[in-house]
Amino acid sequence: MTATIKIGPHAVGAGERPFVVAEMSGNHNGDLNRALAIVDAVADSGAHALKLQTYRPDTITIDVDTPAFRISSGHELWGGENLYRLYERAHTPYEWHAPIFERARERGLTVFSSPFDATAVELLESLDAPAYKIASSELVDLPLIRLVASTGKPMVISTGMATVAEIDAAVRTARAGGAAGIVLLACTASYPAPPADSNLRRLPVLAGAFDVPVGLSDHTPGIGVAVASVALGACFIEKHVTLDRADGGVDSDFSLNPAELTALVAESGRAYAALGGTAIGPTPAEREGLRFRRSLFVVEDVRAGDLVTAHNVRSIRPAGGLAPVEIDRVLGRAFTTDVPRGTPLSWDQI
Repeated sequence: MTATIKIGPHAVGAGERPFVVAEMSGNHNGDLNRALAIVDAVADSGAHALKLQTYRPDTITIDVDTPAFRISSGHELWGGENLYRLYERAHTPYEWHAPIFERARERGLTVFSSPFDATAVELLESLDAPAYKIASSELVDLPLIRLVASTGKPMVISTGMATVAEIDAAVRTARAGGAAGIVLLACTASYPAPPADSNLRRLPVLAGAFDVPVGLSDHTPGIGVAVASVALGACFIEKHVTLDRADGGVDSDFSLNPAELTALVAESGRAYAALGGTAIGPTPAEREGLRFRRSLFVVEDVRAGDLVTAHNVRSIRPAGGLAPVEIDRVLGRAFTTDVPRGTPLSWDQI
């Protein structure tokens, strides 16, 4: 599998600590100052990157209000909403991108975005975006993927809803188009997503089938699913973030607050560290513990000629005496010398 790709200064791959990306999406609630506050909160959390979505309502849909342009009434968050009105409310204005990129870079964050058409790519290129994300619904837009790949930047492709054939077409298009590496993200494109639909076991399948680093674009509540994904090979974790879910917003119900994002950074790092290697045996950290394994000790003062009994020799902590398994071989033998209580039993004493 491809070891790593570079996104800004960060190496992203199976041999690296998980790359944690905070997705702002529409959680700015139409307020640039709130957007900048989210940038600051992401930076304070220790996350590695901030991601935006770059579109206008008319670059992602058209202003038509027929049933085809409405979200099904049963949708948990956006039931019955018109697409154009939803994207009008959720989009990040093009003129906000420069100040958001500037603030993110000032705070040490890598910042990139999901473009949805050529105007978005043009804007993001002008801001020197170091990478591009292809959203799940755009995975089938091969001309868009070809355009993004032509920038020669790394591409992160979400695979929500996609079949293996569709993923294969997207990966082939990105590679042929000149993308500087690809990360595939497992994704459940429902909002919020039930943890049971995450199917994290597909991560190593994606990695093996397409020879790329893999990660997770996660819409489940909390951080449990994202942390668990690290054990299945996720090296890239994307979660939506907000300042406070109580403030509302189009994505607030499945977004992390700053404290949860901080916890995700810490716990995904711990999960990665815990993977370790495949060796079975004591670790360096267990050396002290080895001293306190059980062994056979003389537990009563004895004199030469006394017999070994269950009262004067027992299996106790610490180590140092004969192995506990030897108890049946030593019972009934005679001590050859005086032995004080608290002495590890050895063959030369009996």
